[in-house]
Parts: sequence; C-alpha cells; structure tokens
Amino acid sequence: METALPMALPVAQLPEFRASNPATVILDVREPHELAIAHVEGALHIPMQTIPNRLAELPREAPLAVMCHHGARSMAVVNYLRKAGYDNAFNITGGIDAWSRELDSAIPLY
Repeated sequence: METALPMALPVAQLPEFRASNPATVILDVREPHELAIAHVEGALHIPMQTIPNRLAELPREAPLAVMCHHGARSMAVVNYLRKAGYDNAFNITGGIDAWSRELDSAIPLY
C-alpha cells in the first residue's frame, strides 16, 4: 500500500474506505460465542487470543480492518499486529456495536 493507514477508523467511515479499497479484509477478533450472536458477513474470524499463532492467515498487502465488540480488544490486536510488521492493520472504532447502530441495524446488539 502506498499511503499509511490510520491506527483507527470510525465505523461510519468504513463504507467509503472499503469503496476505495475493495480488497479490505474485516478481521473479527471476538470469541465464538459472540460471533454466534452477531457477525458481519464475509469477515475473517480469528479470536484475539489465537492471533499470535495464526499470523500466516492474515494478509499483508490488503488493508486489515480489525473489529471486536466495542473497539478495545481490536485496538490491542492492531497494536500487536503493527509491532509484528502489519502496517496494513487498523482498528474499527466502536466495533460491531457501532456497526449495528450506524451501518446495519439487522445485526443484533448485545
């Protein structure tokens, strides 16, 4: 990627970002029981605690938008990934909660 990505992006800006960056991968780091309640179709699901052992599954060339429930765990994952050389990772602030409230009310709140 030619331009540096921000560390975080508000969920409301995600549709425009994805329109400009169609290869963007949504990485959902929530636990399986959370995913069973609410999920974004097409997102890559790797629970936070398993990220270190599954780095090979993550893209390095495409933007990597990391999401959790509200944004705290995903920000920790972004910090970890950036230190591991994944400059393409950024946090979706507000997580799936904000996604449901601002982008897709069909996704259940919990």
